[in-house]
Amino acid sequence: MNARAKRLFEEARKKNPDLKMPSDTAPNTELSEEDLALIKQGVGDKSSRSGQGSADGGTGDGPREQIGSVVTYFEAKGFGFLRPDDGGRDVFFHVSRLAEGDPTTLKPGTRLLYELGMDRTGKLAASSVRIAPPAE
Repeated sequence: MNARAKRLFEEARKKNPDLKMPSDTAPNTELSEEDLALIKQGVGDKSSRSGQGSADGGTGDGPREQIGSVVTYFEAKGFGFLRPDDGGRDVFFHVSRLAEGDPTTLKPGTRLLYELGMDRTGKLAASSVRIAPPAE
């Protein structure tokens, strides 16, 4: 940890005395089979991860569609974040990945169907995004 990081940590500790010092040990570099599959796909590949939760109860063949809700959407910038229904971290999405639906309807709470993939930098992002049909 460098001097700046230590100073920031000490300032944070003043606000939260229970804060623990991060260990200096190297993070676990073990890669799962799923991680290795993503690496083999390539950084710019927009295909989704296989083996993730599915909205349609798929058999594991091909991409799995998931469902979530828009948390934030910045219309002027054309991107936002959605929260998966099955929990976990919020997922980035870009309007260019909207396969079906009108971008003007992307408001907080809007239900979306999507597949997990990677953006051009290799980070987890939604692909094949479409607005979910209204519940019957």
